[in-house]
This record gives sequence, C-alpha cells and structure tokens, in this order.
Amino acid sequence: MTTYVEAAAKKKRMPGVIPLHGEEGFAGMRKAGALTAEVLDLIVPMVEPGVPTAKLDRFVYEFARDNGAAPATLNYRGYRYSTCTSINHVVCHGMPGEKPLREGDIVNIDVTLIVDGWHGDSSRMYPVGEISRKAERLIEITYESLRLGIEAAKPGNTTGDIGAAIQRYAEGERASVVRDFVGHGLGRLFHDEPNIMHFGNPGTGVELKPGMIFTIEPMINLGRPQVKILNDGWTAVTRDRTLSAQCEHSIGITETGNEIFTLSPRGLFNPLEARNDP
Repeated sequence: MTTYVEAAAKKKRMPGVIPLHGEEGFAGMRKAGALTAEVLDLIVPMVEPGVPTAKLDRFVYEFARDNGAAPATLNYRGYRYSTCTSINHVVCHGMPGEKPLREGDIVNIDVTLIVDGWHGDSSRMYPVGEISRKAERLIEITYESLRLGIEAAKPGNTTGDIGAAIQRYAEGERASVVRDFVGHGLGRLFHDEPNIMHFGNPGTGVELKPGMIFTIEPMINLGRPQVKILNDGWTAVTRDRTLSAQCEHSIGITETGNEIFTLSPRGLFNPLEARNDP
C-alpha cells in the first residue's frame, strides 16, 4: 500500500511512504540541480583521450568544495569517490582511476551534489574523441529514452507509464533496458521512495502526484540486459560485454507536468549532440 506524506514529516526512507514536497523543496532542488548541471557542463572539454577519470573526479570534488557543496557519493556506504565514471561496457558505479581514457571510449559521469541539504543528481554520456557509429546510436537511443520517460512523468500517470515509455522505445530500437538498477526518489534523502523502473506496463505502479521528486536514469545496453557486479562490490558491467549507456535528470511533478532540476545551463546535457551541432 502506498502512502503520501508531507516531506517535512519524513526523516528516513520507509517502504511505500512517498514524500510530497512544497515550494521549499522545489527551491532547494533547483539550487542543487543547477550546481550539479554546472559542473557536468564544465567537464565537457576535459573529457579527452589520455585524461584519467581520477582527474575528473578531483575536479568535481574541488568544484563542490569551492561552492559550498558536498559530493553525496563520497564515503557513501564506503564508496571513496566524488563521481561514478562508467566506461564502455560498465553499466553504472564505475570507479574513477588513473587509467587514461582512450579514443573511441564512451563514459557516463554521474554526479550528485548536496547543497544546503538537498541532493541534485544527474549523469551524462561523454564521447572520447571520435567514437563508432554503434556507440553514437546507443547514446542517441538512451537520451531519447530519457526524454520519453520524462514526457510520461505527469500527475495522473503512474511510474509504470514512465517505464513503459522507455522500454517500448528502447526495445523498438533493438536495444535492451537494464532491470537491476532503477531511478529513485530524492530530496533531503539521497535515495527515497518511490523506485522508478525503466520498464513496465502502462497504468501500473505508483500514481504520480504533484510534489513528488525523483530521478529518471535509464541504462540501455546494445546487447542483453543482464549485468554482473565485479569483485569491488560496486562496478556493474554487461554480462555479454556489449556497450552500455545511461543519462539522468532529477525532476519534480508539478500540477501540470514536471520540472527538470538538472537542465544544462550551456545546452550541453548531451555532449555528443552539442559537439555535432553546426
């Protein structure tokens, strides 16, 4: 059974209890989302062959520190980094390191910054130099999947409508949707109710109501949807070693639709699309 409560009355995650935020929550999320989007914009020219992802991670940490924010992933359940950097067949939770990026790689960079207690969570796909057409196509499918998921996120619809829109499109493009990881509620909590699955049936799941805040973050594979976790306990990879991509926005449900909190201020949310513009 699902229960909706005022966000101020909820201090921890409780199954089936969904917080509804007022203007204070939306204002906090705008500020956190804007700072997260800004640092992801600043990373765009830094993603080049020969650059280690550890350098990008240090940049995010220093940017957060200099702007009165904190990376939510740093020391979260033992995780030691300010970002997740997931390269090629890594689905999510890839750890930054000193190994340099190579020409033709694709990398998802996932950042959550805490600003005044609010969590702004977003990720993007970055091409490294010239990439293959199949990698380009995967990125295009992933971004369109996110767009369609956000389009379905409006009052009166359900979480199943979001998942169905994503699954219908991605599978129609002969790609697959990862089942093992989902979007999630957030706000003052990093992970809250409800879970947002990126697959499902229309009309099922939780009804969307104004005041709900959550992420949509489809992970799309060129091959099969199955993943496995490496021995580090974090890194998730495709079982068949095919390419994977992800992109993510934090949004809030409004009376008439939704508000995206993590829009790119420079129009760089899809760095590949921005690079290919004339």
